Amino acid sequence: MPVLEVQAAGTTLRLLAQRALFLPEFDTLLVADAHIGKARSFRRLGVPVPEATTDETLARLSQAVASCGARRLVFLGDLLHSARAQAAAPLAAVTRWRDSHGSLALTLVRGNHDQHAGDPPPNLDVQCLDGPLRLGPLALCHHPDPIAGAYVLAGHVHPAAVIGGRARDRLRLPCFHLGPAVGVLPAFGAFTGTHVLPRGPEDRVFVVAGDEVRPLHFPA
Repeated sequence: MPVLEVQAAGTTLRLLAQRALFLPEFDTLLVADAHIGKARSFRRLGVPVPEATTDETLARLSQAVASCGARRLVFLGDLLHSARAQAAAPLAAVTRWRDSHGSLALTLVRGNHDQHAGDPPPNLDVQCLDGPLRLGPLALCHHPDPIAGAYVLAGHVHPAAVIGGRARDRLRLPCFHLGPAVGVLPAFGAFTGTHVLPRGPEDRVFVVAGDEVRPLHFPA
């Protein structure tokens, strides 16, 4: 899949069409808001939602890892959606995925959903910590709040952009929203909502369109 490279704080950010971000300098792949087990949580509440979203999310995660050869994977919060994600079926799927990526170092920067879902089981070998996690000039967080002296990479808000067509069509696409001090990754999970962020004059927006990441150009 094609990728797109941009710079932030003197660091190369490789934007992947799998809705992940690779930092070549640190051999580190970033993923925000996987929300594993979310569909199961909704079904337990009687809400009819899609099946097999965990398998879809994990398959795309494998694609992202393979595409960049990362040695480390950092989840920027909300890895598990709720305590129901700790049930046998979703955990079995995650365990199978982990077993096939045994050499990959996993880190979770806890988000708001992780506080309720709990840390992943020890057998998954995930280092869990509260943010920020510093990597050179970068601060890896869940909430997209500025931090003095660092460029923040975060998730939480599931950014999207709305593309308009000539026939008044509107298409909402997940996006990377990179501001001058904070960059927000799109939600990685297969079953997540989106939110259109206000765009400042220095913000850069890159939409995920199928198997491509494209810059979104706004009229001056």
